[in-house]
Amino acid sequence: MIAVITGDIINSQHADTEVWITKLKNLLENWGSSPLVWEIYRGDEFQFKCAIDEVFWHFLAIKSLIKSQENLDVRIAIGIGEENFSSEKITESNGTAYVHSGRLLNDIKNDGHTVAIKTSNDTVDRDLNILLKWSSKDFDNWTVATAEIIHEMIMNKEITQEDLARKFTISQSSVSQRLKRANYDLIVETNQYFKKKISEL
Repeated sequence: MIAVITGDIINSQHADTEVWITKLKNLLENWGSSPLVWEIYRGDEFQFKCAIDEVFWHFLAIKSLIKSQENLDVRIAIGIGEENFSSEKITESNGTAYVHSGRLLNDIKNDGHTVAIKTSNDTVDRDLNILLKWSSKDFDNWTVATAEIIHEMIMNKEITQEDLARKFTISQSSVSQRLKRANYDLIVETNQYFKKKISEL
């Protein structure tokens, strides 16, 4: 089984495309090469595949990166399933993971949510989607400053609060306050729970 993330940028027409698209490409390059593992298409949509136990952390990395740009957000549909056909281009690959993810993105565009998951297990879907709805109440309201800090923490597990204070030229206590406001410890716990539920599939 694999995880496929299909997403689109919210408010992309109100932002400098070159800035966010360059940052998104640089992020996705960390995880594999285009167009085999990821691709950006139709201007502001993208698709990316990864291991199922990494998908929540990758979702958060993308979310925090985009939210660290003024006025931008991202819609993300996570599909978990098989890959029956692997093409040289991810957008031409196929299997239940791709089908789940692609259809789900259309659904969440219609219902106003910013993230959802679809697997072949309705019970797991129900549990994880309730979790995502609650957590998104936080994620969707991250400020640019909070998103920047979260992104650094996700991308570099070894980074310390002192390192972050130097990077953003703020005090260490300000870093600590931002992480508390973002419920960072709870985010880490949620990632562990997500992995556990996915492993039951």
